[in-house]
Amino acid sequence: MSTLALKYRPLRLDEIIGQSHLLGKDAVLSRLITTDALPHTFFYGPPGCGKTTLARIIASVLDRPFYEINATTLKIEEVRKIFKEFEHSLQKPLIFIDEVHRLSKNQQEVLLPFMENYAGLIIGASTENPYYCLTAAMRSRSHLFELYSVDEASLRTYLDDILSKEGLVAEEEAKEYLVFSSGGDVRAMLNLLESAAAVQNPITLLTLKQIRSHAIQAGSSESESHYELTSAMIKSIRGSDIDASIYYLARLIEGGEPAAFIARRLAILASEDVGNANPPALTLASSTLNIVKHIGYPEARISLSQLVIYLASSPKSNAAYTAINVAMKDIQAGAIHPIPSHIKTHAKAYLYPHDFNGWVLQSYLSTPKKYYHSKQIGFEKTLSEWHTKITTHF
Repeated sequence: MSTLALKYRPLRLDEIIGQSHLLGKDAVLSRLITTDALPHTFFYGPPGCGKTTLARIIASVLDRPFYEINATTLKIEEVRKIFKEFEHSLQKPLIFIDEVHRLSKNQQEVLLPFMENYAGLIIGASTENPYYCLTAAMRSRSHLFELYSVDEASLRTYLDDILSKEGLVAEEEAKEYLVFSSGGDVRAMLNLLESAAAVQNPITLLTLKQIRSHAIQAGSSESESHYELTSAMIKSIRGSDIDASIYYLARLIEGGEPAAFIARRLAILASEDVGNANPPALTLASSTLNIVKHIGYPEARISLSQLVIYLASSPKSNAAYTAINVAMKDIQAGAIHPIPSHIKTHAKAYLYPHDFNGWVLQSYLSTPKKYYHSKQIGFEKTLSEWHTKITTHF
């Protein structure tokens, strides 16, 4: 970490920037911390958003001994030793586990008894949503909070303050580049600033670009954020404009957007906008996501280009997307219907369709409602024909 990043690392909750949804005046997390009511907690969010810093501040606010461990090197005996040290103490430790998504199932199981009896407070951090890597038992004993990339306005205010304190001068274009090229990562911005300041003062855009030629993560330009470029690409694909889709893909790649992020967005589109009008689209999107994770740039650009062209050329249907949204809206509105008795586990009245050549008339919803409406586009028409034949053959 750079000297500047260490020097200006926040020491109080109100010094952390860009996380007002968690640490604002009346935010729940702030109140849990200040009232010493925080349970075991896992933070997740992009690099440089303040996860580790927040854990250290919590330890300071709660006046707890702080132990920082990386999940990749975590040794069970080391953890047991820490808990044993405080076994008969009124003061309990705060154990911070970074990269918590790398915890094995066995490591998680070892932690459970200590979490259960609150031998200490466990806080974890990850750049990935830990919901998908933590066991159900771990999740039931903890809370998950998401930290966001620091917004550009907060970064700019923070940058101006540091420039003033350090007696540094930067061109307006250089300031803009420091902010947008860091992709919401405070540490990355300070690292770039420190390197540039070692070369010259005033700091110029040219110097910054010689140090960091591409934006980190964001894939943005001075005037257009990566969100706008991603949106433009998605809408161009949805509108079946191949050339516009490829152009925005190229903008994202040139801006430094991670290949995996682009592939994830395209995988979502494959279901949301193409759906069963062309089912292989999802398969190709899944394969592309897997491929780009392993090969990276520059070759990943080819696989992404292939997928974008395929999706833009595919027939479009949002019928699957609409169906699940309507069903979930019903449930959220309180439409919780009992499961018909004849399809419950071990029900003797259940009619096994295979005993009736594949289909038999019986109810599966106690209150029938139609959620899915085929648009008869592309392969959806074939699926509809299959379904009609299956349900009317008798």
